[in-house]
Amino acid sequence: QVQLVESGGGLVQAGGSLRLSCAVSGRSISSANAVGWYRQPPGNQRELVASISRGGSPVYSDSAKGRFTISRDNAKNTMYLQMNSLKPEDTAVYYCNAVVDNLFKTYTYWGQGTQVTVSS
Repeated sequence: QVQLVESGGGLVQAGGSLRLSCAVSGRSISSANAVGWYRQPPGNQRELVASISRGGSPVYSDSAKGRFTISRDNAKNTMYLQMNSLKPEDTAVYYCNAVVDNLFKTYTYWGQGTQVTVSS
């Protein structure tokens, strides 16, 4: 059973920084097809923030480029999202996900989400 647990969310003032963590168990993230971060602002759909595919370069949404950095520590089986220069419009529930193959099928796993609130 693959499980993802986010942490690091909270309340921060505009211009501040947060680092989100996503601890993965049940599967090595180095073998995942892709890992990533998504967010769901209030009243809106879930949207991609950043992702890394196996062997690929990070991909960022336009709103995240230049401010956010996705990374992973394979030894700790954990991925991170460093968020700098936060804006009120970054307020959302942030989710990590992992896309993995198992027995010729592809599965997508999600964490439970962590709230990020940016005050103006």
